[in-house]
Parts: sequence; C-alpha cells; structure tokens
Amino acid sequence: MNIKRHIPNTVTCCNLLSGCVASVMAFQAKYELAILFIVIGAVFDFFDGMLARLFKVSGPLGKELDSLADDITFGLAPATIVFSLFKEVHYPEFMQPIADIFPYTAFIIAAFSALRLGKFNIDTRQTSSFIGLPTPANALFWGSFVIGHHDFLVSDSFNAIYLFLLVILMSWFLVAEIPMFSLKFKNLSWKDNKTSYIFLLGCILLLALYQFQLTSFYSIILWYILLSIATKKKA
Repeated sequence: MNIKRHIPNTVTCCNLLSGCVASVMAFQAKYELAILFIVIGAVFDFFDGMLARLFKVSGPLGKELDSLADDITFGLAPATIVFSLFKEVHYPEFMQPIADIFPYTAFIIAAFSALRLGKFNIDTRQTSSFIGLPTPANALFWGSFVIGHHDFLVSDSFNAIYLFLLVILMSWFLVAEIPMFSLKFKNLSWKDNKTSYIFLLGCILLLALYQFQLTSFYSIILWYILLSIATKKKA
C-alpha cells in the first residue's frame, strides 16, 4: 500500500474538519475561535497541494475534495460568522417582522463561494492568477472585520441593511470578472513582480498601522481588491 498517495487528501480532510469546527464556533458567536480555525484550515489548504506535487500524486479526487473542503472552511464558516452577527445587529423597526429569518441571508456567502470554486476548477485563465476574489481572502475579510469592529457593528449606528449590502458586495467580488493577481513568484525581478511587491509593501505598512492586530487582515484584503482593480489586465 502506497501511503504517500493518501497524505495530500488526508491534509485536505484536516482542512475540511477545521472548517467544521470554525462553523460550530461561529454558531456560538465565538468569533476569535472561528477565525483561528479558518486560519488553521488555510494552512492545511496550502500544504495539501504542495504535498500532492511533491509526492506526484495529484489526481481528480484530490481536486474535487479540495473544493469541497474549501467551501466548508472558506464558504460556510464565514457565512456562519455573519449569520451569528445578524442575530446581534440592530434592526430598523420596519424589519422587525423578518428579524428572525433575515440572518439566513448570510449563507449567500457560502453559495457564491461554491460558485467561485466551481468556476475556478474549469476556468483555464486562472492558472497563474485569479478571476474574482479567492475564497480564503473573503473568509479572512469577514472574520477579521467582525472581530475588529464588533462593538460598532452591534451598535445603533449600524444595522442589518448595511450588513446585507456588504454580504451582497463581497459575494459579487467572489464571482466578478475582475482579474486579481497571484503572489506566485517565478523570479525575484521587480519588472515581473511589480504588483506583488507593491502589495507586500502596502501590507507591511497596514500591519504597522494596526500594530499587527487581527483587524489588519480585512484592511489587507481591501488593499488586495483595490490594487487588483487598479492594475487589472485583460484576462
């Protein structure tokens, strides 16, 4: 029995399990633990592909399993974070009759994440860059945004309408025909990696500005989106 060929899929399953735990934590409004397990899932997601290439055991099963795991960790888990937040936010008086069912609109994020992942699997344009916001970036945005601004989000200055509009906007970014750069370096030259170097410089400045707090993650994701739009090339 060749154990090596099962290692990448086992790591992928660890990603999926991390997403399940993150979702449970999110249902309990334990947002810090939820994003912790999303990050752990992201680490597993990084290594499963690398191990598959290292052991030369890439196959269709691993590709499909990876997408399923990603939709749990980077689709369902952030959607569940937003679901719990919807239960805490302020509702205008006219929305009170639907306040109990409106939180379920958060799972639009999970649906669009699945669509994003499906498109990625069949889109030959996305071998060296992305079309639309990657699901891990979207998950990190929601986790860090909710943790970093929780007090404001549940105050009277914010309400469910604003949160819903943000859900729609970020879901649209997942499937939008917007080329978004990858951080894969083929070499270290400035000419070939100018956008990536500018992005990393901005990340360092944002991390310093936010004193390396978790809040900086959502700012980095917004910086990534804006820089991608500003430098987009025809795919």
